[in-house]
Amino acid sequence: MIVETTVPRDDSRHEARRREAQRVRRHALIRVIVVLSIASGVNYLAWRWLASVNWEHWWIAVPLVLAETYSLIDCILFGLGAWRLRERHDAPPITREMTVDVLVTTYNEPLDLVMGTARAALAIRYPHRTWILDDGDRAELRALAEAEGIGVITRSEAWRDRPRHAKAGNLNNALMVTEGEFLLILDADQIPSPDILDRTLGWFDADERVALVQTPQWFVNVPPSDPLGSQAPLFYGPIQQSKDGWNAAFFCGSNAILRREALMQLGVSRYVGDVERAVDRGVRASRRVLARARRAHAREPRVVAALDEVAAALDALKSGLATGEPLADLTYRFQRRIDDVRERLSGEDISALRAELAALAELTGDPETLASVDDVALEALTEKSLSPLAAVESVSLLVNAFDVGRDEEAQAIMPLATISVTEDMATSMRLHGLGWRSVYHDQVLARGLAPDDLPTMLTQRLRWAQGTMQVMFRENPLVQKGLSWGQRLMYFGTMWSYLSGFAAIVYVTAPVLYLTFGVMPVQAWSVDFFARFIPFFVLNQVLFIVVANGRPTWRGAQYSLALFPTWIRAVTSAVGNVYGGRSLAFSVTPKTRSTENRPRWDLVRPQLIVMAALVLSLVVVAIRYAVGQAEGVAPLVNIVWVLYDLAVFSVIIRAVRYSASDHEPKGY
Repeated sequence: MIVETTVPRDDSRHEARRREAQRVRRHALIRVIVVLSIASGVNYLAWRWLASVNWEHWWIAVPLVLAETYSLIDCILFGLGAWRLRERHDAPPITREMTVDVLVTTYNEPLDLVMGTARAALAIRYPHRTWILDDGDRAELRALAEAEGIGVITRSEAWRDRPRHAKAGNLNNALMVTEGEFLLILDADQIPSPDILDRTLGWFDADERVALVQTPQWFVNVPPSDPLGSQAPLFYGPIQQSKDGWNAAFFCGSNAILRREALMQLGVSRYVGDVERAVDRGVRASRRVLARARRAHAREPRVVAALDEVAAALDALKSGLATGEPLADLTYRFQRRIDDVRERLSGEDISALRAELAALAELTGDPETLASVDDVALEALTEKSLSPLAAVESVSLLVNAFDVGRDEEAQAIMPLATISVTEDMATSMRLHGLGWRSVYHDQVLARGLAPDDLPTMLTQRLRWAQGTMQVMFRENPLVQKGLSWGQRLMYFGTMWSYLSGFAAIVYVTAPVLYLTFGVMPVQAWSVDFFARFIPFFVLNQVLFIVVANGRPTWRGAQYSLALFPTWIRAVTSAVGNVYGGRSLAFSVTPKTRSTENRPRWDLVRPQLIVMAALVLSLVVVAIRYAVGQAEGVAPLVNIVWVLYDLAVFSVIIRAVRYSASDHEPKGY
């Protein structure tokens, strides 16, 4: 018996030591390649800027070297992440009892799909409660769920006149009516393994500052060739592992467990911050209103005394907030003092004055709304020529903008971020800013359904990109308090990658211009060029191969370039939303395949135009060779460049044909 128990243990220890030694060697190799790659890239770009830009054709030469600079920064950010790549597969043991709520989010997905996920969630072995968060409020779904002992949560009446915030609002609503210490969040199509909680809760037990454990998203309906690029093995692997090394692995919306305490702290801190900004702006505007009224009525002691009392009430409000008194109590006392002042100045028609201030009333609402009102609007108010009572009324309305009762205050707490059409990244970044930690557990513990046609895939990728860019423009990680520089760069790296659409245009335009018209953006395709470019290019490819560790990366590389119209649209629409106030609709990714099987070439028209231009350039250069107008190495370099671009864009043809084929989507 002794031999039977000790030998396996020794073998296990030997295997563990072997894996650890292998991990150390691989990480050392990655760091060597990162150093060489960055050094060769800086050497190449320095030479490009200083010695090789063809200023005769600056209009393409400068965009090309800018695109190359963008790519170098992208490579540096990838290398910095890989420097601390962290592989975590086995969670520590669970040593205490934990309470868990499993939340299945849905809006309009098919009932059988939702119930399939809910039943699998109910079958999770670790003790928990299962809830369906039905934002579509469907009576049929409630009846099916309750018949099987599954809870259903829908929005309360309090949400009727408030922004719904799509999935983030759905989860925020559920947080207020559930009680579990931890929350497993699943999309409606993500079937969890029975042991998903047994394999992940130990991370929270081992470290009380862990707020998030994210697991991969893996899809059962994707063929081995993955024509739509759905599996994302590089992201749900080395990229998330790299971010994990810097404590920057982020929430991906599903297949994740979150700590309720961390989310509630985040919600309260964000609410307090919004209120403080609203109060600060409201009080500053109120003081300008009072100062103007005081100057206009300086010879009326009764009026000046009343206005001074309002100013004293504002001071008391600010000092009370600074000492942590409840906002509801402070604003209640403030409004009572305002009522006393009104009685002394009651000789004017208050209803008429309220009409005069109708524009101001539009500013009232939740604190986040008032905090975002620009100074121009407040300045316009403070420049009004107001009577004493009108000034008092305007101050009262400004304070009413953040005068909430305790019930309303609880409803205004939004733990999951609502600043973008995707709630996940911003929520993670805010949690990290508060000092919480995250874990990327690289083990498939839930299996879902990927988009099965081109239109659905494009809708999903656009939403991801738009949400990421909204976060970049609203809460750029480079300037967020509480984040380490490593965390800032890891978040920024993800956002930076979505700017690749602009570089892609340059990369396909430059060789076409040269082969077709002889426009050369580089002064010469000389030995100096190849001596610098080839080491940089080769080292970057080697870095990707070593970091990927056997995972396929070509499909992801193809789509990063081939979807350039989607990435550009995401950036421009996010700019319009953040800075221009244009709305961005939240589109739920369809979980069933479209019945329309015709080829959707219209969805990839820009890519088809690019491919036609690339082919035309090959035809033109062939003619130039035939008539003796092309010679030397430059045409050959650009021909290889064009052939590479065509190989990349070929995935678009494959995606259109796959979407229009009569293939049967795989299910569970």
